[in-house]
Parts: sequence; structure tokens; C-alpha cells
Amino acid sequence: MGFRPGCFLVWAIALLSLATLAYGEDPRQFVQRAVKVELAKDAADHTHWIYFENDSKPDRSVKQWVAETREGSLRRVIAINGQPVPEAEQRRKMDSYVNDSWARSKQRKSEQHDDEQATELLNLLPQAFVWTNQGVKGNLTWLHFKPNPQFRPPDLESRVFAAMEGDMAVDTQQLRIASLKGKLIQDVKIGGGFLGKLYAGGTFDVERRETGKTIWQITETHVHIQGHVLIFKTISEQEDDVKIDFKQIGDDVTLQKAVGELMAEKN
Repeated sequence: MGFRPGCFLVWAIALLSLATLAYGEDPRQFVQRAVKVELAKDAADHTHWIYFENDSKPDRSVKQWVAETREGSLRRVIAINGQPVPEAEQRRKMDSYVNDSWARSKQRKSEQHDDEQATELLNLLPQAFVWTNQGVKGNLTWLHFKPNPQFRPPDLESRVFAAMEGDMAVDTQQLRIASLKGKLIQDVKIGGGFLGKLYAGGTFDVERRETGKTIWQITETHVHIQGHVLIFKTISEQEDDVKIDFKQIGDDVTLQKAVGELMAEKN
């Protein structure tokens, strides 16, 4: 997400936002401006990165290097459930993925779905919650949010999202979201409770930081939500995902070339 044509408008919006906030801008309007900047920056960003990821779930933990390319992401898994994966096996799995068009297509669709869902939830921030300005601490503006009783969620994901209460931190200079964390303050019933329920008390925490000049990435995601569907099926969204060691790579890196880039990283 580097500086590209059109970014002048983004910065103009950011500067206007900071000025109006100083004169008592409504917190909801401030959040709406931050969302616009995030979406504009994301649309203008075509950079690619390598990073190290530690993804932990109750039944499986994975340590891996990930390379983003214009053809999708490639993963070099170095350990599963604490057990190292031999280097020959690491490379074999990457080569197999690169040569499997069906697997690549499936992953691209999954990544596209995740991006679309993230955009949808980001767009819902201003109207799904009632916002309160908590003041500035260091380089961050903190805002508290709670469910907006007048908001009508369009789908299940937004229903869960809109039942949260928590806090968001926005980088005051760049108007970028640095932290978003919340707690499910009420049960979310599916089909009036007959089809299932997500229990109050579940939490999520998303942390972001600047990995390059004006380039922000999600570095930590922590989700802990429990519930059940159709009485017998338990939902357990328990995941802690941490990304470190971000390194920018060329826009021309293909999946095949990414294999070598990943194998060059420390095991």
C-alpha cells in the first residue's frame, strides 16, 4: 500500500477529519471518515509482502512463512502442532500447490470472500454502533462503541459484529485504524434460538501497525467466541493469529518465484 495517484485526496480527507475533530466533530462522523480513508488506501495498495505467521487453534497450530503475490498467497509450513516439517516436505507441498490450479482457484475465492466480508464489516462501523470519543493518548485517538439499537444487521456475520461493545484506536496523524477490540455483550440467537446461539462473553481483538511508509497491515487477530447450532453442533471460533517480520517483495514475483523467496527465509 504505497503512495500512488489519488492518495492526495486521501490525505486531504484525513487532514480535514483531524481539523473538524479538533472543533468537536461528531465521533460517528470521525469513524466514517476513517473508514473512507481505509477503503481508499486499500484500493490504492498493490504491494506484496512476505511475513512469518503463527496461527493457533484448539486442534491445530501452524507456524509458516507466507508470500503474497499477484497470483495469490503461498505458504511454507515449517511446523504443525509443534512438530517441525522437514525442508524437503515444505518444498514438495509448495510445488504441489503451485501446480494445482484447482487448489489455487479455491484459495483465491476464499481470500476474495474474506476481503469482501472485511470490507462489509468495515462499512458497517459508523452505523452499527453508538460512538463516544475517549480522547487522545500518544498518537492514537480512542473511541468507545456500543450497539446501536436502531441498526438492523443484514446477515449473521453483521449480527454478531453489531452485538459487540468495545474500543477502537485510530492513528491521529494518518487516520488509520490501529486497534479494534470488542466483547459480545448479548447472546446472538439463530432462528429465534431454535437453530442455535452464540454466547455472550465472546471476544475479538484485531491489531494493526504500519509495516512500511503509510502501509498498514493486520499483525494480530484474536477471536474467542463459542456457541451451538442445531443443538448438537458446537461452534468454537477460537483462534490466535500473529504475524511478524514483514518484508516487501516485488510486484512481479510469481508463485513459482515465491517458492525460492520463501525457502531463503530462516526455518
